[in-house]
Amino acid sequence: MHTTNNPHQESEIHEKRWAIVSLASIPLIMTLGNSMLIPVLPLMEKEMDITKLQSSYIITVYSIVAIFFIPLAGFLSDRFGRKVVIVPSLIVVGLGGLLSGYASWKLSDPFPYILLGRILQGIGTSGTAPIVLPLVGDMFRREKDVSATLGLIETSNTFGKVLSPILGSLLAGVIWFLPFWAIPVFCAISLLMILLLVRKPKNDKKGPPFKEFWKNTRKTFHKHGGWLSAVFAIGAILMFILFGILFYLSSVLEDQYHFSGIKKGFYLAGPLAALCLASFTTGKVIKDDLVKMKWITFSGILLSGLSVVAVRFSDQFVYLLIVFLLCGVGIGAGLPCLDALITESIEKGVRGTITCIYSSARYLGVAAGPPIIALLMKADLTWMVVLLAGLAVVAAFLSFKTIRPEADGKRA
Repeated sequence: MHTTNNPHQESEIHEKRWAIVSLASIPLIMTLGNSMLIPVLPLMEKEMDITKLQSSYIITVYSIVAIFFIPLAGFLSDRFGRKVVIVPSLIVVGLGGLLSGYASWKLSDPFPYILLGRILQGIGTSGTAPIVLPLVGDMFRREKDVSATLGLIETSNTFGKVLSPILGSLLAGVIWFLPFWAIPVFCAISLLMILLLVRKPKNDKKGPPFKEFWKNTRKTFHKHGGWLSAVFAIGAILMFILFGILFYLSSVLEDQYHFSGIKKGFYLAGPLAALCLASFTTGKVIKDDLVKMKWITFSGILLSGLSVVAVRFSDQFVYLLIVFLLCGVGIGAGLPCLDALITESIEKGVRGTITCIYSSARYLGVAAGPPIIALLMKADLTWMVVLLAGLAVVAAFLSFKTIRPEADGKRA
């Protein structure tokens, strides 16, 4: 662990502030690319004359494709460099948006082409946001600078979720397919920033061939497999809980309280704003302290689990908003710690792949949350609460038992 007070190192974050802003734009845009469409789906159903199940595919295909391509993107980034993977991936995301937007504008039956565009976006996404985590790890000498920057990256991700329901509703209010066209514009801005402002790290050498890389990855899992698997599971569970409760809150706002459009978007943004603020604060607080990371993660999971249980006691509007704000704080506190634990503890040669497997696990939670919660809401609210609270208990147990910086607080 570096303890030097070299003034050059002290000013490293300040020197690279525009590179950090450029990298933070990527998770923001990728989050907008998916979450911005959620409040617009009912309108798309009417415009294209499709069912609710069909409209859900617009979100699902994006996440499922990303799950499978993210590990490949991780290997390529370890082998050939982070920026080499990020730049073409941003172009592919933009092309997917152009295809979906053009089909919606010009074709009488755009739905199949929209899905094709969304598949392209999912492939592109796999080489963007997940690669940002290891790139941040490569950029800085000191672990506490890595932690602070990862907190900002996670905050940018969650800010995208806050902005999504509002921006999606605003754009669709002008023309229903405008959200598709917005993504290529955002991608072009991010691409320019990455090309102009992000320099290749000095130590960014070409990685080993696949055979040696596979051997190194197996070695890493043999050495750190226990806590790594736990972190993957915790990440998936937190995203499952987050997207599950957002789906539930969205349904209650529309069905019970009859909120829609921008107003509904603002109410949905509340818990996400709490999550965003908690991520930012946690990134500042944890620095390079592994013990702090463990206990903040544990406490955050417990808070989110207790919040889910509290849903069962009342469905009053203000009560539900407060409960979900607290749940957002709990999840927001845990996510930057998980990012930092992985990025700071894994050697550079396999860092891209390991962080990408973690990103895949998170996408699994995103993809599974809404449909499973929808099924449980039809049956009985109690089952939804039991499942989400039970998963929170599992995640808390994993963080308590397997993340053990007190015993083996060494970095790989």
